[in-house]
Amino acid sequence: MKNIIEIKNLVKKYDNFTLGDLSLDIPSGCIIGLIGENGAGKTTLIKCLLNIIKKDQGEIKIFGESNYLNDDIGVVLDNMFFPEILKPYEIGKIMQGIYQNWDTKLFNNYLKEFELPTNKPIKELSKGMRKKLEIATALSHHPKLLILDEPTSGLDPVIRSEVLDLFLEFIQDEDKSIILSTHITSDLEHIADKIIFIDKGKIVLNEMRDDIIDDYGILKCSKEEFANIKKEDIVRYKQNKYNYEVLVKNKNELKKKYKKMIIDNITLEELMVLMIKGEA
Repeated sequence: MKNIIEIKNLVKKYDNFTLGDLSLDIPSGCIIGLIGENGAGKTTLIKCLLNIIKKDQGEIKIFGESNYLNDDIGVVLDNMFFPEILKPYEIGKIMQGIYQNWDTKLFNNYLKEFELPTNKPIKELSKGMRKKLEIATALSHHPKLLILDEPTSGLDPVIRSEVLDLFLEFIQDEDKSIILSTHITSDLEHIADKIIFIDKGKIVLNEMRDDIIDDYGILKCSKEEFANIKKEDIVRYKQNKYNYEVLVKNKNELKKKYKKMIIDNITLEELMVLMIKGEA
């Protein structure tokens, strides 16, 4: 499997925040889930990939090239970037002049499928409708890579499910990939192949989704029981008012080791909270 993105020693510095030093390979034919709390560096990474901001150090290659064409990248950012006075059909006409592979028929099909009014100014559209317009635009020039920042934010559950199905359909072509940054971690539990967790500008977890779900667990116990857990078996822990929550790895082995304690499966949201708020 070839890499669609190669990042080596990427650094971006601000006065009070530094992203990096990051090195990362992203293979083709998969969906990468990018998670982390606000301010962790997810959007900074995305903007570096898109050349929206200039990196201070390191190398980024997309499709094997340092000077890659944005024609091959479909983008949905958290903040709407279309002028609000424009109407959806006008967006289509503008994009036709920007992207060589713009597909007007496909764009119009998405507008119909998403029930978007073609002749209504963007400023009059709901947040969910704006997001659907961005997704339709991102998909309508046949990109090889989708970079998505909160693409399902503001969508109702039915439309969200349909959009996630579109993303799964997109990567059926194994030469394509998706980077999906979202706070809706349940979406990633359904469609992501790999999870990259960024905290304070650093990658703290980079594993296949199935391995995370199968390997990690959450052990809830009393103070007395916590004292009997070996330190090397604790990834992170959080003390609550009445109990402890312990993030553990190799949960199936630990179930045999701590037979009187219950180790539950963990969600990505619980994993994120314990990794950020828990103690080592």
